[in-house]
Amino acid sequence: MALLKEGDKAPVFKGKDQHGKTVSLTDFKGKRVVLYFYPKDMTPGCTAQACNLRDNYQALTKKGYAVVGVSTDSEQSHQKFIEKYELPFTLLADEDKAVVHQYGVYGEKQMMGKTYDGIFRTTFLIDEHGVIAHIIKKPDTKNHTEEILELWK
Repeated sequence: MALLKEGDKAPVFKGKDQHGKTVSLTDFKGKRVVLYFYPKDMTPGCTAQACNLRDNYQALTKKGYAVVGVSTDSEQSHQKFIEKYELPFTLLADEDKAVVHQYGVYGEKQMMGKTYDGIFRTTFLIDEHGVIAHIIKKPDTKNHTEEILELWK
């Protein structure tokens, strides 16, 4: 599993979006990318985070940021999530867990006394040159855009 840090070259991910279209980090060359990993569509924290990014999407794109969300949910699940909450950005369906492993955000977790494998909610802010400028571990789901804008002035 990757142990990425700020200043590292971002791994070039490749995955299918909600429409089955292949999306890669190289598609965003010359743009800043907000690459956020979240555990599951339609759950309270993940919905709060996605809606915060949706509500502030114009402010992010105005600054030249592209937003890409990644979870291990299916394309169909992402389609429903996007439709229900009118999300304007791409969600990658990483069902084979290739991208979450590339970025080192998948592993053993605990909740309510149970141990299971899952995604660690993490956001990578990748600059125009494909370098990780910032890593937000455990982002504040309700104020995530503010965290991003504060780091990337």
